[in-house]
Amino acid sequence: MNVLSLGLADKTVHQQQNYYLLKAKALRLSLQLIIVSALVATSGCLPKDSDKVVDNEAALGQQRKQNMEEIKNSINNSYALLAARSADICPKLLQKDIDTNVIERVQEVMVDDYCEYYLYPKIDQRITVKLSDDKIEALLVVPKLYNFADGDYKVLSYDKHVIRLAYNGATYKPERFIYDVVIELID
Repeated sequence: MNVLSLGLADKTVHQQQNYYLLKAKALRLSLQLIIVSALVATSGCLPKDSDKVVDNEAALGQQRKQNMEEIKNSINNSYALLAARSADICPKLLQKDIDTNVIERVQEVMVDDYCEYYLYPKIDQRITVKLSDDKIEALLVVPKLYNFADGDYKVLSYDKHVIRLAYNGATYKPERFIYDVVIELID
């Protein structure tokens, strides 16, 4: 292979990554528009003639907020699942293979100051994070703050767990910082 063909292959991969990123953003925007349209369409459907209606409106308002939060979370997870196909787009939703408890990401590219990884582990599992570079700090930021430098984290609830890998080097972060990460879910 000559240098020209390598450059074209690299350009094609970059174009493919941009295509998936744009597709994910379009999906996110269209789902948000559907949510707003549905809320506007249903907002005029409430009766207004008794004290029970006030209670119902409050309950419906709370239910709408909860539904919106669930839909927003679903949109974010869909975007993160698409982003997991690319090395340089964050956040990423990670899923382990059935036959292993190890999730290994090789040649990840940190473009911003950090990258987040979403997981849905089982209760009582332990999460461990191993990194290829000591210039990266691994923190659990959701459902609570925990530093993986202190050891494994024991999962206490079935919630989304967000692991944030942040550049923590003594010098400025390179524009495209490359690293490997291994996340293990121990039963």
